[in-house]
Amino acid sequence: MTFLLLKAQYTCLHENLFHYLCEENGGAVTLPAARGDDAWKIYFNENPEEIVDEFAMRYGIESIYQAMTHFHCLSTKYLCAGVPAVMSTLLANINAYYAHTTASSAVSASDRFAASNFGKEKFVKLLDQLHNSLRIDLSMYRNNFPASSAEKLMDLKSTVDLLTSITFFRMKVQELSSPPRASTVVKDCVKACLRSTYQFLFENCYELFNREFQVDPNEAKRDPSDHGPQLDSVDFWHKLIGLIISVIEEDRNSYAPVLNQFPQELNIGQLSAATMWSLFAVDMKYALEEHEQHRLCKSSAYMNLHFKVKWLYTEYVKDVPPYCGAVPEYPAWFEPFVMQWLNENDDVSLEYLTGAFNRDKRDGFQKSSEHALFSNSVVDVFTQLTQCFDVVSKLECPDPEIWKRYMKRFAKTIVKVLVAYADIVKKEFPEHLKEERVACILMNNIQQLRVQLEKMFEAMGGNKLERDAADILNDLQQSLNSTLDELASMFAISLEMRITASVKELGELLQKVGGGAAPGQPQPPAHHEADEVLRPLMDILDGSLTMYAESCEKTVLKRLLKELWKIVMKILEKTVVLPPMTDKTMMLKNLTNNAKNLAANAKIEDMTQLFKSTVGKQDVKHALSGVMDISKEHLSAEKSLTPKQCAVLDAALDTIKQYFHAGGNGLKKTFLEKSPELQSLRYALSLYTQTTDTLIRTFVTSQQNQDAAVAEEGSVGEISLQVDLFTHPATGEHKITVKVVAANDLKWVIASGMFRPFIEVNLIGPHLADKKRKFATKSKSNNWSPKFNETFHFMVSATEQLELFELHVCVRDYCFAREDRLVGVAVMRLADIEEQGSCACWLPLGTRVKMDETGWTILRILSQRHSDEVAREFVKLKSEMRAEAPTGTPGPT
Repeated sequence: MTFLLLKAQYTCLHENLFHYLCEENGGAVTLPAARGDDAWKIYFNENPEEIVDEFAMRYGIESIYQAMTHFHCLSTKYLCAGVPAVMSTLLANINAYYAHTTASSAVSASDRFAASNFGKEKFVKLLDQLHNSLRIDLSMYRNNFPASSAEKLMDLKSTVDLLTSITFFRMKVQELSSPPRASTVVKDCVKACLRSTYQFLFENCYELFNREFQVDPNEAKRDPSDHGPQLDSVDFWHKLIGLIISVIEEDRNSYAPVLNQFPQELNIGQLSAATMWSLFAVDMKYALEEHEQHRLCKSSAYMNLHFKVKWLYTEYVKDVPPYCGAVPEYPAWFEPFVMQWLNENDDVSLEYLTGAFNRDKRDGFQKSSEHALFSNSVVDVFTQLTQCFDVVSKLECPDPEIWKRYMKRFAKTIVKVLVAYADIVKKEFPEHLKEERVACILMNNIQQLRVQLEKMFEAMGGNKLERDAADILNDLQQSLNSTLDELASMFAISLEMRITASVKELGELLQKVGGGAAPGQPQPPAHHEADEVLRPLMDILDGSLTMYAESCEKTVLKRLLKELWKIVMKILEKTVVLPPMTDKTMMLKNLTNNAKNLAANAKIEDMTQLFKSTVGKQDVKHALSGVMDISKEHLSAEKSLTPKQCAVLDAALDTIKQYFHAGGNGLKKTFLEKSPELQSLRYALSLYTQTTDTLIRTFVTSQQNQDAAVAEEGSVGEISLQVDLFTHPATGEHKITVKVVAANDLKWVIASGMFRPFIEVNLIGPHLADKKRKFATKSKSNNWSPKFNETFHFMVSATEQLELFELHVCVRDYCFAREDRLVGVAVMRLADIEEQGSCACWLPLGTRVKMDETGWTILRILSQRHSDEVAREFVKLKSEMRAEAPTGTPGPT
């Protein structure tokens, strides 16, 4: 009992002495300046310490009791400077006293503490209260431990150490199973402080920003009552981000070095960034959703805010848990505004494009630099597009899906701008065809668009670019490619008249070339004559192509050469090798000038389409006859080419080919050799040396679809034939028996007079010059479904194959005073019936026979052989076309 009284007296002495000294020191704790291992046992300065030590020694007060008593006293002044450090050291030694048992003692730390004279419950309650107070103070560490005070920062560190000692006491002395970890407690306190800090920043943003940062004097005056964000401005968010960054920087630079006791569990700089961002993200997201509905700010304002938010995230949050490695959400908040900016940029870019092209046009499309072959407008257009792309690229969008959508949208901008530029060039191009330098620069501009587009494609990701965007740009590249081809074609066509004139002169020189050696003798060399024949064409090509080589990009030059090559080959074929057919017997009196012109200008490969598109029209109903008209300007070219002339022309083709190849700087030899124009021309030349029989044989074997016009244009009736094939067993001679049975449903309209149909059967094939080739039935009066039942016999030599022959059957209207008019035509190939030996069938009648390019080539060559009766008959039959029947009432069916 006496001992307890003595402890109470000591406690009273120690506490009263402590509080007296604090009052004497103005409320602050006077800390002794003791050093050494036992410094924690020195509680006061010299005299007060001597008093308490004397009392303790005289009355047997344990040192641990003294320490716990002094700890209790200090807990009432724990916010005073230096006190947390002393308390932390004191509690650490108390922990050591109870937790570190001696080897000779088996008493546990909790039992030793329970036997403490100070009182177990009293000390535990003291620690619990202190722990709660410390948590509250740490939750406001910015106020209680300002970063501007180094002394307070040290107290903050000691406060955390004290929390750690309390946790150690609970775990080692009290032997609690799972007391709260000090790092967890500190982290929760820091988060609580950051939440309250963010709330304070949000509610006092303008005032704090004006206090902490220098304000722009030109900034618009703000209503003092406006403390929060506005729908017509995003300035609030810029200021809030600035304040958030100042808080994060303060935590990084001032608090993180102090609170470093838990390096693996707590990084206050990262925790500050993560917490601030999580709070800011919620407010920013909802604010932008509201802005999206009203759109009161310019798109550029949202873009600037996007960059500010991106910088905040990238600089402070990107590498911080839990955001490290995750795709952030902020790009999705700004996606509508980025799309709005891209949409507005379309109009800006198109307006800029128009201005750039007009300036370029006023300046005469001058080269953009000494070594460039394109003009300034292309540079200006891509400068604008590149600036736009740079803005989007600098967003550094971390969300791959949103980035894909940005690239797809920007790809559409590129398409709009470049297609608009190409359209302007196509519209302006015809005006500049006479100025070849300007025309070349405009073509170079389109090529430069393609080059710059490829660079833009690579900058946007190249092969890694999202498929939709890549497809858009690839389609654009194809479109520009087609535009360039179109311009090159227009440019080449503008030279066609000059080339045609030179080729006509070439043809005249070719006609002056001798006929060559006698039959059976080898042809003399033709190369020396080819140079003279080519002189007119080379004069025009040499000067022009030299200028083009200097003025055109290499790609443009090759396209231009291709178009010129095609034109030269076609004009050579049309003017020199295959001039218009000239059988006068095919001319009709009512042939109009339009039909003549249409036929004369038609290319061989266009003839089928010509008939298909013009049948039944007044100006072109006799287009085929127009093809066969004799034109005075072509008289010199209508003569058939001799073998010597063919050889000279073939040598000339080799020279032209070498010229366009230009030693590897022009077109590739493979392109020239395989070009259909050259192959067609050479094929026509090869046909010139063939006999009429050989050409007719080629025609019969190659033209297997002559009745196709019936399907395209409709039938004009039908005829019934019985055809039988016989071969004499002894001589091998072939006999073809044709029985003309009847005709049916002949579509023929007469205005007046009489319709007298008859059927003409022609055998076409080789080696028939000395044989009967044509039979005709008797005519029937005014009968549109006449019966004939007449039989004819054709004889063919034993050496011939029947598959090389065909029956060309015509229904005609007999006219006494003029030429019989064609009602319809049908063709039967004997190759189709040779195997069975006979055939009885109805053949549909067409208005003409249909031929492909080979057929027309053969027809044109044979049309030049005026003295060959077989050739004249063949040309007449195959080129004949039903004229429009006289108007009137159709006859009975």
